[in-house]
Amino acid sequence: MTSPPDPGAHPDPEQPRPVPPAPPQFGSGLPGLEQADEPWQRLDGPSAPAPVPDPHGSWRTEGLIFAGVLMVCQGILAALQGIAGILGDPYYRDVADYTYRISLTGWGVIHLVLGVAVAATGAGILRRARWARLPGLLFTSLSLVAQFLFLPYQPVWSIIVIALDIFIIWALAASPGGLRGGGERHKGIARPNPSP
Repeated sequence: MTSPPDPGAHPDPEQPRPVPPAPPQFGSGLPGLEQADEPWQRLDGPSAPAPVPDPHGSWRTEGLIFAGVLMVCQGILAALQGIAGILGDPYYRDVADYTYRISLTGWGVIHLVLGVAVAATGAGILRRARWARLPGLLFTSLSLVAQFLFLPYQPVWSIIVIALDIFIIWALAASPGGLRGGGERHKGIARPNPSP
């Protein structure tokens, strides 16, 4: 009894087997283009959609970094301002009739404590610590209120710090999950919307 012929065997063993054509490669025919590692750049079909760039994402993230630097600098300056108030520096004007009048030592302690807190949370923002965002908003808001109440003592400096505090609050509130463990949009991965 004879065995059935092998369907994969070539009828004439002397003839070479035909070689199937190779599948086209990405960039074939174009010099200098090779196959990329990203799945959305492959010809064999995407396994994930291409990331959709957020036109405001990098600007907000850079604003978050800038806010962290400002928080560290502002915290150090507020601590120095507080130390000068505690030591009774004659540079500060004395305000006689003011509703929120506190002694210079009291203002010094307030600025020193807030300055250390703002600088510490600013360092946390720069390290992209998750815990630093809400305390940063809280301490910066308290700094804004304290500088507003300190206006009669140092009006120009207080207005500058208030403006910086407003920017810091905006940057902390508007950044797109810009701290560690942030959202997928910040990481550059866009998920498709499920169809109903």
